[in-house]
Amino acid sequence: MRSKTRYVFDTNVIVSSLLFENGHPWKAFRYALKHGEVLLSLELLEELSDVLGREKFNRFVTSEERDEFLETFVERAILVEIIEKVQECRDPKDDKILELALNGGAEYIVSGDKDLLVLNPFRDVKIVTAEEFLRAVKLE
Repeated sequence: MRSKTRYVFDTNVIVSSLLFENGHPWKAFRYALKHGEVLLSLELLEELSDVLGREKFNRFVTSEERDEFLETFVERAILVEIIEKVQECRDPKDDKILELALNGGAEYIVSGDKDLLVLNPFRDVKIVTAEEFLRAVKLE
């Protein structure tokens, strides 16, 4: 039986945690990495890698810092194989987040995406913003 709570972070929250140190996404992501297990799928990793590779982020963080961030995240995350697929989100691109949470047994999805937030709760998974997550774990 697992003792640590499992979390899924949407790409927007992960990227924000890199770009805005000490913001709500940063605090939520750091808390989850320290106190629980953050889940990752190959599909989410591919999306995250694509987003972090965009030139528009060069003025905020170097490509080396982004690569190091991604490498550290991959080392610390729990890779989940997606077996059960869903088609529940009004934006089909977001179904991968729901699939990761379901297949990995997550308790929370942390997202800023309204297409996901409107589904809260999804089955037994709470879908919250970073700020709501911090309130739930009593950090804010």
